[in-house]
Amino acid sequence: GLKDVNAATKRSLHFAAQRKLLLPPAKLQTKVRSMFIQTQDTPNPNSLKFIPGKPVLESRTIEFTSPASTYCSPLARQLFRIEGVKSIFLGTDFITVTKESEELDWNLIKPDVYATIMDFYASGLPVITEEAPHSETAPSEEDDEVVLMIKELLDTRIRPTVQEDGGDVVFKGFEDGIVQLQLQGSCTSCPSSIITLKNGIQNMLQFYIPEVEGVEQVVDNDNEEQMNST
Repeated sequence: GLKDVNAATKRSLHFAAQRKLLLPPAKLQTKVRSMFIQTQDTPNPNSLKFIPGKPVLESRTIEFTSPASTYCSPLARQLFRIEGVKSIFLGTDFITVTKESEELDWNLIKPDVYATIMDFYASGLPVITEEAPHSETAPSEEDDEVVLMIKELLDTRIRPTVQEDGGDVVFKGFEDGIVQLQLQGSCTSCPSSIITLKNGIQNMLQFYIPEVEGVEQVVDNDNEEQMNST
């Protein structure tokens, strides 16, 4: 029974049984019953990766850092209504939820996240609408050879690893030998994000692309500022 479930089995919990008393006995319950949501820890103790077993964003990622930014995502908008949620990151097949502080107990937040994800997928609404902004990370004809190499390396070797940890890294520019990157999702406020940026990403870029002299993190706030990682 559910009373035997503990933290060691949190990766594979079926939460429909917990909620069946809260749901009408109509087709909604049938849809929810077939949903199998997994959770996965990330390097950031304040971020948790939720895997709904259904596609989220198949060919892109997007981050929401405030309720106002969720105008283009019904899913993110609903998740932001949960008390204690700081940011939402939508990946290809996962949703990373970041809570506001370490003092907040995940056990208080997780049931609301599960319920919101289940209800959203039962609703048939789109994850994002057509007005969602597109990140300028795809190769373009204006890119020079070095930038194309940087983007290819990010897409093939670096971003898949970062996404495994519930985040993403977005190319923002290359100037005077410095690659400007924005960390998203679980990586945004992770204590180890700067270490990841320096030891992991910078070393790999420098190894394959001699023109790269360093990596700089771009912090995308209301007033965009740059925080040098060196």
